[in-house]
Amino acid sequence: MTLIMSISGIRGTIGGVPGENLTPVDVVKYTAAFGQFIRERHGGQTNVKVVIGRDSRPSGRMIRDLVAGTLVGMGIDVVDLEMVPTPTVEIAVTEEAAQGGIIITASHNPGQWNALKLLNEEGEFLSASEGNKVLDLAESQKQNYVHEPQLGSYRLDDSYVQKHIEKILSLSLVDVKAISEAKMTVAIDGINSVGSIAIPLLLDQLGVEKVTLINGEPTGKFQHNPEPLPENLEGLSKLVVETKADVGFAVDPDVDRLSIILEDGKMFGEEYTLVAVADFVLQSEVGSTVSNLSSTLALKEITEKAGGLYYASAVGEVNVVALMKEHHAIIGGEGNGGVIFPALHYGRDSLVGIALFLTFLAKSGQKCSLLRSQYPNYCISKKKMVLDADLNIDKLFQKISEKYKDQPQNRIDGVRIEFHTEWVHLRKSNTEPIIRIYAESNTPAKADELAYKIMNDINSFLKW
Repeated sequence: MTLIMSISGIRGTIGGVPGENLTPVDVVKYTAAFGQFIRERHGGQTNVKVVIGRDSRPSGRMIRDLVAGTLVGMGIDVVDLEMVPTPTVEIAVTEEAAQGGIIITASHNPGQWNALKLLNEEGEFLSASEGNKVLDLAESQKQNYVHEPQLGSYRLDDSYVQKHIEKILSLSLVDVKAISEAKMTVAIDGINSVGSIAIPLLLDQLGVEKVTLINGEPTGKFQHNPEPLPENLEGLSKLVVETKADVGFAVDPDVDRLSIILEDGKMFGEEYTLVAVADFVLQSEVGSTVSNLSSTLALKEITEKAGGLYYASAVGEVNVVALMKEHHAIIGGEGNGGVIFPALHYGRDSLVGIALFLTFLAKSGQKCSLLRSQYPNYCISKKKMVLDADLNIDKLFQKISEKYKDQPQNRIDGVRIEFHTEWVHLRKSNTEPIIRIYAESNTPAKADELAYKIMNDINSFLKW
C-alpha cells in the first residue's frame, strides 16, 4: 500500500507494515516529531497548546486517540474539536492562541486513506523548511516525553463549527438579508463527512428557505469517489433538477474544496468557483488576486478588468498564501475549488465560499447559469507521463523551455509557457517519477491538442 511523507503532512493507507503504510506506529512517530518541533519553536513558553480535528473517516477516531495521547505525553495541551472542517481547525488555532494544529484527514482521497495535516501558530500549513524540519525530527526519533507531573491536558470543544459560522456571518460582504429575501432552494452533497454537519447549519443561519441534503450521514463511508469532480456528482446534479434548486454545492470530506452545480444540473466548473467569488469581491473592492500556475486564466482576466493585479504562485496552498500576503491580495485560491478569503483567514474554506457565492447570486437576481455564462470560457486538459525514476526531469524541463524561449514563461514551479490565450504547465510529482501536464485553451479539443503537442516534444527529447 502507500505512505507518503511530505512538507504538507503525512498521508497513507490504513494498516499494514510500519514505514510502508499509515499504522499506529507511524502516527505516533510523526505526531511526536511535530510535538518536538512545536516545543522547540516555542521553547520560551511554559504551556504549549495544539488544536486537533478530524473528518468522518472510520479510522479517524483511532488516529485522534493516538495523536492526542502522544501530544499529552509530550507535555502539550490538546484541544480536540472532534469532527470539523479543515478550515474550522485553522480558525480555532488562532482563536485558542495555540502553537499549532493537526487535522486528521486525507482530504479527497478514498476512505482507506487518512493523514496528518500540520499547522503552525497562524493556523496555516507549514512552509517547506518547517515541514522538512518535522521530517528530520521524525527520522532522528529523539523525542522527549515528560514525566507524570508535566503531562499535558486534554479538552473536548465542540463549539467551533458555530464559531466559524458566526465569523462568516459577521463579514461585511455576506448579506443574510439578501439571501433570505431571495427565498433560495439549495441542494447539497455532504459526501458522508463533516460537510453534512457544517453546511446545513450555515445555510440555515444564512436564511436559505429550503435545503435538500444527500449523503448526509457523517459515517465516513463515502457513497461515491469523494473528490468533487463532475464524474462523481451525477447524484447531486439529478437532485438539483428534481428539487428545482437554485444551486447545488458539493465539497470534499474536509470541506476545503467547493464545486457548484447550475440550476439545470450542469457543472459550474471547479475552476470557476474561485473566479465567481473573486468577481463578487472585486466588485466591492479593487485589489490583487492570486492563484497557482495550474489555474485558469479567467481569474487574471476578471481581475484586470476590475482594475486589479493578478499574480500566479507555485502549486500548493502554502505557496498561494505566501504570495497573497506579499501582494496584500483581497482574495485567492486554487483552481480545484479552493477559495481563500483573508478577511476571514488564510486557508481554503468552502463555507465562506458558499456564503459569498449565495450573496452574489441573491444580489445579482440572476440564475446560476446566466452568472456562469458571463465569464471567459476556458477548458483545462490534465495529463501525466510516467518516466524512468533516474531521469533528470529538471534537465528535460530546460530543453522544453529552450525550445519555446520566445514565449512568455514562468519557472518557479516546473515550467509554464504561455501561447497568447493558451498556456501549458509542466511540473514533476514530489513522490513519483511523473510529469503532470496541464494545458488550457477555449475548447477541450484545443486544450488536449496543446497538451499532446508538449507530450510529443517530451518524447522526442527522450529519444535523443
